[in-house]
Amino acid sequence: MVGLMGAVHSSPSVIIVGGGMSGISAAKTLHNAGVKDIVILEATDCIGGRMHKVNFAGLNVEMGANWVEGVGGRSVNPIWTIANDKLHLRKFFSDYDNLTSNAYKHTVPSTPIEMAFDYYNSDYEFAEPPRVTSLQNTEPLPTFDNFGADLYFVADQRGYESVVYHLAWQFLATDHGNITDQRLKLNKKWKILAIYQFDMAVYTKIFVKFPYAFWPTGNGTQFFLYASEQRGYYPIWQHFEKEYPGSNVLLVTVTDDESRRIEQQPDSTTKAEIMEVVQKMFGEGVPEIEDIFVPRWWSNRFFKGSFSNWPIGVTRFEYDQIRV
Repeated sequence: MVGLMGAVHSSPSVIIVGGGMSGISAAKTLHNAGVKDIVILEATDCIGGRMHKVNFAGLNVEMGANWVEGVGGRSVNPIWTIANDKLHLRKFFSDYDNLTSNAYKHTVPSTPIEMAFDYYNSDYEFAEPPRVTSLQNTEPLPTFDNFGADLYFVADQRGYESVVYHLAWQFLATDHGNITDQRLKLNKKWKILAIYQFDMAVYTKIFVKFPYAFWPTGNGTQFFLYASEQRGYYPIWQHFEKEYPGSNVLLVTVTDDESRRIEQQPDSTTKAEIMEVVQKMFGEGVPEIEDIFVPRWWSNRFFKGSFSNWPIGVTRFEYDQIRV
């Protein structure tokens, strides 16, 4: 959120609420336009917002944003330019083509399989089910339509947040890489502006570490599905054979109601649930989970979710009004 102060003919003073990708980009745009009297208010102790790394099992993994989506199309994604050309982040092409062959189920009917693939096509991208997601921003999805259908998973120990820092370093004063500019105010609480037209979706990436790998590896095995009779119950899985060799870490993604349910229970309960799912996929002989990390975006008072989703009933006109 950006606020302007000052008379019409004087040089404006600007307060930018939030030091995530949008806030830092807005500040840089203003700086490039000659507006230097700016203050960035960020509630947490760092910039980057949902682009935030956390140490898990000796690795820096991404708590939030993880993919550069929209690569290989007719136009170049500006995030790809920074991540690939400027920062040379360590990243890997995500190949979902063989997902249909990597589905595990514990029931005979085909319904759980169909639901798992429906989840992959909708909830896995928008963090909410098709019944509440508008087609206005999904068919086509602008990111892929504009920039291409490819996705790259960022697995760089500097963190995906380095993209935001790359922009900030171009106009904020620094000392040995640390931002010292007094125009950036960290640990500041902001006034909450509720934009009720849009949903705040919850997308949770749960990391679990095992003593050794027991899942299939090699080409065409990185992503796999668990087909449960309960929609969204630990459905999308990913191993890190290439990204973090020898880590023995799996990532399972949950969203929406399952994210909120899991956030409200102790990690020990989540760990037990995941262990039961893994046993149903690979057998009773799998080793016990050594460590688990469960992000809690919904419970975080500064975020209250992972990203917005365009719900049914909101028109393009209302969306444009929000952007003004």
